[in-house]
Amino acid sequence: MDYSIKIGGEAGQGIQTIGDTLARVFSRSGYHVFTHQDYESRVRGGHNFFQIRISEKPVAASRTGIDILVALDKESISLHAHELTESGLLIYDASYLGHAHEKLNFLDIPFLNIAAGYGNKIMANTVATGAVLGMLRLNLEILSGIIRDTFGKKGEAVIEANLHAARSGHEYAMKNCPKCSFVPAPAGNPKLMMSGIEGIAFGALAAGCRFYSAYPMTPSTGIMNYLAGREKEYGIIVEQAEDEVAAINMAIGASFAGVRAMTGTAGGGFALMAEGLSLAGMTETPVVIALGQRPAPATGLPTRTEQGDLLFALHAGHGEFPRVIFAPGTPEQAFSLTGKAFDMAEKFQIPAIVIFDQYLGDTGWTFDDIELKRVTCRDYRLRGDEFKKTEGYKRYAFTESGISPMGVPGDSENLVIADSDEHDEDGHIIEDAETRNRMVRKRLFAKMPLIRQEIGPPVFYGSRQPEILICGWGSTYGIMKEAVELLKKDTAIAMLHFSEIYPLPSTDAVDYLALLRNAKVSVCIEHNATGQFAHIMRAETGFEFISHIHRYDGRPFLVEELTGEISAGTGRL
Repeated sequence: MDYSIKIGGEAGQGIQTIGDTLARVFSRSGYHVFTHQDYESRVRGGHNFFQIRISEKPVAASRTGIDILVALDKESISLHAHELTESGLLIYDASYLGHAHEKLNFLDIPFLNIAAGYGNKIMANTVATGAVLGMLRLNLEILSGIIRDTFGKKGEAVIEANLHAARSGHEYAMKNCPKCSFVPAPAGNPKLMMSGIEGIAFGALAAGCRFYSAYPMTPSTGIMNYLAGREKEYGIIVEQAEDEVAAINMAIGASFAGVRAMTGTAGGGFALMAEGLSLAGMTETPVVIALGQRPAPATGLPTRTEQGDLLFALHAGHGEFPRVIFAPGTPEQAFSLTGKAFDMAEKFQIPAIVIFDQYLGDTGWTFDDIELKRVTCRDYRLRGDEFKKTEGYKRYAFTESGISPMGVPGDSENLVIADSDEHDEDGHIIEDAETRNRMVRKRLFAKMPLIRQEIGPPVFYGSRQPEILICGWGSTYGIMKEAVELLKKDTAIAMLHFSEIYPLPSTDAVDYLALLRNAKVSVCIEHNATGQFAHIMRAETGFEFISHIHRYDGRPFLVEELTGEISAGTGRL
């Protein structure tokens, strides 16, 4: 079983509600689910869609062919009807769209009239959800539970009305869709479903984040919303700042005061944070930054996807100071690497950047479980009695590792002094050349080798002796894995995926340079126009990829599209 369902319509029609609900039904039924969204930068109108792929096997990307298309407007028909598979079906409401289609693979379902019969046309979404489950010959037990959970606070009358609406949509599809030939595979155990945004936010909570400040900016706003909804439960303070300058400086201040702190933004906001980033570098204050990428420059395509900010993240901020950059490829990696970002930021007293894109942020994946132990929360600061007993405390004391003791201000009579000017071991401003040189060696040269030792290797998957080796970072993980699965039947192909980007990992655990050099064809796949990761590889290691596949129209790769490009590209070599 490998079915794809697309719900298309205008913003404000409840597309995400139908998609989210169906995805939860499928995941709780025990199927593997992958979802992605495409939406315009407007509250109402425009054309949006939500796509769901379900299978009894793990799925990690969206495919081109659609098996069920729920068309809530005319544009969904004109734009997507041609994507239907040979056995695919389109459902729509002819009375709402004002036109009945006579095509054999079109099914008219009166969503609005059925909903109105139970008291409110707004329940048309519930009718459509029930209809899709009827087409798939799945029962309504799990949907009924979700409806009860969703509308519990609105009273029994609302719950009953929605249950009737769902049941009517289900029955209508069962009776009027003789061409429905979908055969669901046996269901497995219920699965956990998580998006990239939820993975980042969940990882921050697990790592002990207690302060989050941000100015809303797609695609990072979801992190703030998730954390704000859990302020009381986890004792975290979430502050909506007046702008990104304030947001990063609030986070740095909270970190200086002794709590784990994070901020989040997109490329435009990160540009405003650049001075604060340098402040964290000079004062050696730990801070975690979630950097959501979207097509730029300037406002660009604010609700679409791109991997265009990697070099910006690497070089932002004036002066030279260490940083780490993580680029998760799955929601599970988003969880664990956000936790690792907090740990490394605290351990080495540096800024840590978790870079992601709209595609990863909004995609939903299913998992059997999440390894909570992969995120630890170790306190590296001097506090309480330990700090009180410390004699001759110097915030920036010279040490062999470059890591100075980080005391919590106010926890003892020891003074904790920080300054954005160059400073001595006590934190006081200096001008002399010798101290300046020693501080640079402490902050930068002493720490960087230790930081690099903790950077994890890339994921290698596929043929052990690949002739074709595809390589990518961040959100390309799922699509590359699907491509390897499809092409490995006829080709010796493998993938390398980097989620710990900077500093580049050593080759001790996985000798990725040898793998790349031994492959007949090496292909770097990126969602940008210039090949930013390939640039880093060339600059840091001297390796140059033979071929490149770039997409920069704001849309994600689909499985068939990428495999076609790989085959065409390697065939021409």
